[in-house]
Amino acid sequence: YLKLAKLMRFVSKSVVIGFVNALAILIFMAQLPELVNVTWHVYALVGLGLAIIYLFPLIPKIGSFLPSPLVCIIAVTLVAIYFGIDIRTVGDMGSLPDTLPIFLLPDIPLNLETLQIILPYSIALAAVGLLESMMTATIIDEMTDTPSDKFQECKGQGIANIASGFMGGMAGCAMIGQSIINVKSGGRARLSTFCAGIFLLILVVFISDWLKVIPMAALVAVMIMVSISTFEWKSLTTFKANPKSSNIVMLATVAVVVATHNLALGVLTGVLLSALFLANKLENDIHIEHYFEGDVRVYDLKGQIFFSSSEKFMQSFDFQEPVNDVIIDLTHSHIWDVTSVAMLDSVVNKFQRNGANVTVRGLNEASSIMIDKYGTHSKHHFETI
Repeated sequence: YLKLAKLMRFVSKSVVIGFVNALAILIFMAQLPELVNVTWHVYALVGLGLAIIYLFPLIPKIGSFLPSPLVCIIAVTLVAIYFGIDIRTVGDMGSLPDTLPIFLLPDIPLNLETLQIILPYSIALAAVGLLESMMTATIIDEMTDTPSDKFQECKGQGIANIASGFMGGMAGCAMIGQSIINVKSGGRARLSTFCAGIFLLILVVFISDWLKVIPMAALVAVMIMVSISTFEWKSLTTFKANPKSSNIVMLATVAVVVATHNLALGVLTGVLLSALFLANKLENDIHIEHYFEGDVRVYDLKGQIFFSSSEKFMQSFDFQEPVNDVIIDLTHSHIWDVTSVAMLDSVVNKFQRNGANVTVRGLNEASSIMIDKYGTHSKHHFETI
């Protein structure tokens, strides 16, 4: 209800690509412990799993009907059981629940002190969860060429997390790996995600004995496929053609996420760098021409005037020039903030102290409102378009 999804418009394409690539790297790195200090059987089964994943879809009719990751898990499991290969399985990772979740209220004091304890963590979870969900929605939108309602996603996630807390669960968010598998397997409608949850519930609670025998090698093969599919390989082929600023934003996002394992920090870094590069670009785009109209000195400004470009704006005037009349032409420029208004006031006052009459012309309506609201002495010398 706070419309936080609107904040996604500040996330540039470079940040999204960096986020996706970092996520792909993290997914791949998470598989490495299962590939270290193991027998050759693990590598063979992972190789077999990857071969099934990529080759099975090529089989006419059947290949497009059954998801290849599912076929990979079943086939690798059967091979491991048939040959009696002693490798790590899902059952070795820990115990699985054997009952359905039940509704219960947390046994904690419902007072302000409890709220103060959980508030920092809840805000962090909400921020990371919303951010990853919105990024996942953006990526899926691009993959399917369909729009999604980001506000509905935020509401749904909030309601689900509150309900989950009363069922013994913890807060979560959209899962990009599973979402990509779902889309690549042909899932498009809400029923596909509903089925995923229902089948997982059945597997874990009712037939966990079957689930326990699945080799970790099969899941590693699937997740390696997910990391390969998630990575934006086009970002490497277009790296040289992209602007340096975009590449820096993308690489910084990847570096921070991989170093900290915190997706929110990486995206925040990317957004801040994007804003800084944009401010620098706008600052460099400002140009000021000066010429005479009769005996009147005219300063013609072209570009965006804001806090970053205001100093360059100030340095473009010759306050010691012996002229009686000065015109500052803002027809091709725009004043954005209070800093620019104060700087314009300062320019007018300096010319006036040196005996020159100053007129500011060409103000558009938005700039005129800024001047009227925040200007001081100089606003009486302004002429709007």
